[in-house]
Amino acid sequence: MKPLRSLSGLIDFECAARWGSFKLAARELHKTPAAVSLQVKQLEEAVGFALFVRHPRHIALTAKGQELAVAVGRMLGDLRTKVAALQRGDEEAVLRISTTHSFALKWLVPRMPGFTKLHPELDLRIDSNDAPVDIEDDAVDVAIRYGPVKDGDPALLFRERLVPVYSPALLGEGRSELTLADLARFPLLCERSPEAWLQLLNENRALKGDYDFSRTYSHWGVLAQAAAAGQGIALVPYGIAFQDILAGTLRVIACRSAPYASGYRFLANPHKETMLKVQQFRAWIVAEMTEMRRMLDPQA
Repeated sequence: MKPLRSLSGLIDFECAARWGSFKLAARELHKTPAAVSLQVKQLEEAVGFALFVRHPRHIALTAKGQELAVAVGRMLGDLRTKVAALQRGDEEAVLRISTTHSFALKWLVPRMPGFTKLHPELDLRIDSNDAPVDIEDDAVDVAIRYGPVKDGDPALLFRERLVPVYSPALLGEGRSELTLADLARFPLLCERSPEAWLQLLNENRALKGDYDFSRTYSHWGVLAQAAAAGQGIALVPYGIAFQDILAGTLRVIACRSAPYASGYRFLANPHKETMLKVQQFRAWIVAEMTEMRRMLDPQA
């Protein structure tokens, strides 16, 4: 396998792949079609496989050529974005945040006005995606990720606790709150499986009962929304339900919480962690998480 020792020809190749034509690529690049064709030919010799099938009147990407075209297109797009940002001098003014769908929907986005009030000069770009993120990707400044956590981890923001929540609409006439004794009266909403519910019931010595675990959801945020809509009692992470609890849309059943080993971690792009915008966001989210923890502790 020969290593690629030069990037020469990649721009010509990407342009020809995009247009499906050496002639149209040459027009965009202000070259002759023969010059573009030569660059692509030299690139094919460098990589050791054909990129195009050449027909008398047109060209077509090979399977490997198609894969390389996608990769090169993405690389050049990132490069152009970076150059444009440097030319505008807005690298310090744009904060790119990556996080999960549920956390973005139920916690981060509703609270971002508080951050923008403190730092109105920053242009925020929030990418909500449950897939793993490359923290060294130039398109990411900071990431808040959800998953298993350990005490003492310097990246740990908040260790979650699962709490049973319900809509006030479930309260009958004359009732001011629901208790664990009411769980058998309503559907118990789950995230994927009832395992967490069983752990909580066991922690509160309430396993004996005829419980309805018939409704499951794929995301915590959707689960919290279902509870807010009065579809049953949901067991959700406190952080996901926090905004709804503050607003009174959801109420918490007082009980012992089950052991839970997941939470939120703050990750900064190692190439950008000393930048002021990253430090400002870190300080803000740590303060917000500390306040949320303070409000949760009395329920422990």
